[in-house]
Amino acid sequence: MMNIQTMPVGSYQCNCSILSCEDTMEAIIIDPGDEGDRLVKLVEERGFKIKFLLHTHAHRDHIGGTRRVKEKCGGKIVLHKDDMYLYDTCELQSQMMGLPLCSAPPVDKFLEDEEHYGFGSFHVKAIHTPGHTPGSSSFLRSAGSDQVLFAGDTLFRRSVGRTDLPGGNFKTLAKSVRKRLFTLDGDTVVIPGHGPASTIGEEVHENPFVGKKHI
Repeated sequence: MMNIQTMPVGSYQCNCSILSCEDTMEAIIIDPGDEGDRLVKLVEERGFKIKFLLHTHAHRDHIGGTRRVKEKCGGKIVLHKDDMYLYDTCELQSQMMGLPLCSAPPVDKFLEDEEHYGFGSFHVKAIHTPGHTPGSSSFLRSAGSDQVLFAGDTLFRRSVGRTDLPGGNFKTLAKSVRKRLFTLDGDTVVIPGHGPASTIGEEVHENPFVGKKHI
C-alpha cells in the first residue's frame, strides 16, 4: 500500500508531499520547500527511508528545506537542469522574498522527461512542463486508474503559475498544460504547488486561463 501526505510548509505555504511504500518504508519527498526540521522529525518518527528529494522547480519556497532534509535523511536531490540558474541563487532569492537565508546542496541527478523515480513497489513519472520556469516539471503517480499529479506551480485550482518572473513564459506554460497535463485522465487528482487540490477534468472545463473556454 502507498500513502500520500501533503502539507503546506513555510510562509508561502508550499505544498510538500511525502509518498511512502507501507511494505518497505521507502519514500520520496516532493518539494521540501521549508520547515526542514519539521520534515526531518516526521521522517524519523515514521521510519521512512528517503530515496529521492524531487523538485517541481527551483524557486526558494520549493527548495528551502532541501539541505536540512538531505543532511539528516539522505535521498538523491533531483531537479531539471534548466532551473539550475535559480537553484544556485537560493540565498539571493531568500533575500528578495523576505525569507530566512538558506543555501542549496549540490543536485545529485538532473531530471529527465518521462523518467521514473521508484520507492518500494511504486514510482512517479516526471513530466517536463516548462513555463512557470524553464525547468518546471510535474510528477505523476499512477496505480491502475487511480492517478495523482503533483503539478508544482504549473497548474493550480482555477489558475496557473506566474510567468512574469525571470524565465517565465505564458505561451510555453499554456502549451505545457494543454499538451502534457490536459491529456491525462479527467479523474486525475491535481496537487498544486500551493492551495487546494483539483482534478484534470475540472481544470479542462473551468480554468479561466488555460481551460477549453479560453483556447
